[in-house]
Amino acid sequence: MIQGIVALVAAVIVFIGWGVQAGVSALAGGAVLVLPNFVFAVYAFRFMGASKANQVYSSIKRGNGLKFLLTVVLFALIFKHFSVMMLPFFGAYMLVMLTQWLVLIFFNH
Repeated sequence: MIQGIVALVAAVIVFIGWGVQAGVSALAGGAVLVLPNFVFAVYAFRFMGASKANQVYSSIKRGNGLKFLLTVVLFALIFKHFSVMMLPFFGAYMLVMLTQWLVLIFFNH
């Protein structure tokens, strides 16, 4: 959820500063990371408990594979069908990815 918020805030800031196409590019960059991570989270937390260890393991494996596949497909679709500005697109992508790592530090304390 925090990644989605960061992606939206970044897109709005870029939209205000650089214009519509840059804002849409930043939103697309954030979405390329947020959507596959959401799919992975759904699969990863589907089963709970030590008695379901095999189901948890296979669900995490399946979620990780779908996350990778969905990331590749989203990159391909966006680059093929939309005219994106590269700096806002990859800037938002990297910002949202950095958020996923920094959130671990903040929630650890």
